[in-house]
Amino acid sequence: MRQFWTKASKQPSCKNLSYVNFPSKLIEDAVTEISRLPGIGKKTALRLALHLLKQHEAHTEALSLALTRMRAEVSYCKTCYALADEELCTTCQSHKRDRSLVCVVEDIGDVLAIENTNQYQGLYHVLGGVISPMQGIGPEELTCERLVDRVKQGEIKEIILALSATMEGDTTSFYLGKRLNPLGVKITSIARGIPVGGELEFTDEVTLGRSILTRINYSQD
Repeated sequence: MRQFWTKASKQPSCKNLSYVNFPSKLIEDAVTEISRLPGIGKKTALRLALHLLKQHEAHTEALSLALTRMRAEVSYCKTCYALADEELCTTCQSHKRDRSLVCVVEDIGDVLAIENTNQYQGLYHVLGGVISPMQGIGPEELTCERLVDRVKQGEIKEIILALSATMEGDTTSFYLGKRLNPLGVKITSIARGIPVGGELEFTDEVTLGRSILTRINYSQD
């Protein structure tokens, strides 16, 4: 019999949780799988597993079905390579979007972050990563050429490079600039500067320098 605690017994701390013997192999398997998720340790995984065990069976089945359908049915948009339920994502299907404007991002998480600002009304192009020679990732592993093909169609007038301010992000931006410049499309990059609420003395020199070089006219509006 695998040892386990009751409500009256002391629950193991995060330190010794790896040595806990579970009363059920099924619970142990569930904890192991949940702990594979990013940011989820064994202790949190155990809490989630026990929480699900206490829920009504229909709720647990609904979660299981949602995860299964997500894994089996979600695919990539054939135009921008964001996640989609159909051939085209909802953004590419929308007639309210400015199709002459495309924002290039690294991953789907960046799309969600920009969408949450409610400030952008154009389309997207998800590269699926950034160029990183150290990790063996070149332009061929990304959707760079598909972006070039989209620009060649003539509908796109401006490309916004919204990539991370890292060496890999700058390398990718430089590569895309070299590939897109001959096509006559306008290429811009998102501004990089001091965050709202940030203090100058705690800002790194590169960010502070770029903020000064890319300064804008002051307005009281």
